[in-house]
Amino acid sequence: MDALLGAAGLYDIGALFPDDDPVYEGVSSVALLRDVVARVRDAGWTVGNVDVTVVCERPRLAPYRQAMRACLARALDVDEDAVGLKATTTEGMGFEGRGEGVAASAVCLLRRED
Repeated sequence: MDALLGAAGLYDIGALFPDDDPVYEGVSSVALLRDVVARVRDAGWTVGNVDVTVVCERPRLAPYRQAMRACLARALDVDEDAVGLKATTTEGMGFEGRGEGVAASAVCLLRRED
């Protein structure tokens, strides 16, 4: 979401969906992503593609990769081939390697709507 918002010159997810606002307690991240896509569109942009890297030791994401790509594609309103999704580990280093958390990064291409 932050990749999309940043590329469109909009606020970040913390400003839009504060974690201390009870309205967002338990909300689906996919619902928030759909909201972000709508905001990006309202700002005159359309999603071209996205590339996401998830960093974690476990769970192994390979069994879920295709379902995750399909879910992201639906939420982004793009073809699945426009969604890259990779998983990697830190080979036991850092908080991800100790299994204390998961990290992710994403980049996207936005196109100005005509």
